[in-house]
Amino acid sequence: MTKRLVILYAAAALGFGVLVSTAAEKAKTSVDVSKLPPASDRKDVSYEGDIKPIFEKACTSCHGPEKAKGKLRLDSLAAALKGGEDGKVIEPGHSADSVLVHNVAHLGDPDDYMPPPKNKTGIKQLTPEQIGLIRAWIDHGAK
Repeated sequence: MTKRLVILYAAAALGFGVLVSTAAEKAKTSVDVSKLPPASDRKDVSYEGDIKPIFEKACTSCHGPEKAKGKLRLDSLAAALKGGEDGKVIEPGHSADSVLVHNVAHLGDPDDYMPPPKNKTGIKQLTPEQIGLIRAWIDHGAK
């Protein structure tokens, strides 16, 4: 009887692993990165000077110290790089692979768009220029 349970648990764990892996791969492939606004050509983009003000205006009311939806905080560089309950959202050096960029550009799953199109506080979608700055910041190492 216990041998059957071990086999059952192993099969369930394997099935769960495949399911998670497939879902993660689907999320990656469902974003058409050719639709991303281009990265800004600015070389001196920094979190403190350029990115934090964007996040404060559009993100930290839901992803800040008082409320951290999905356990994601964007009110500090360390917190942004750490990610949330679903993992990292920023891939330093690779903005086109960063979930944060996909979500703020409103690409991929509409349930993940940030800020949500119909949010209670009326926060507008980021402009292509703001997304371009975020991309440049990430592409240059997210510092």
